[in-house]
Amino acid sequence: MNTRRFLLVAGLALAAMPASAADKKMNAVLNVAANTARYYAGIGEEVEIRIVAFNAGLNMLRTDRSPVLARLKSISESLPNVTFEACANTRENMARNESKRPEEIPIYANARIVPSGVASLIELSEKGWTIVRP
Repeated sequence: MNTRRFLLVAGLALAAMPASAADKKMNAVLNVAANTARYYAGIGEEVEIRIVAFNAGLNMLRTDRSPVLARLKSISESLPNVTFEACANTRENMARNESKRPEEIPIYANARIVPSGVASLIELSEKGWTIVRP
């Protein structure tokens, strides 16, 4: 059986939003991931979901400012087929803007740091993953 693969994007759109709207967007991304994972589990199909965070979307995975940190932990514990990727380029830019080193920007422990969030999206799209932008 083939595994369906989805990429959820937490990125550019968050940059121009006020904090309350960005919080809603982050929750929407997590809702879509959870609902999609549960739907396919319910019909007996395998699914793999990656949430790729870059630009302002990286705040979702920052443990010092994420408004959805508790949900990240809950999703990681209950839905192992949902994973998170954090953009290293964005982390480096945030560190520079905050006069810190990249490793001083705390990223959620279950997130995998990738060199470029956008490049990750492109490469996975080329491999047949479906990109969803909630």
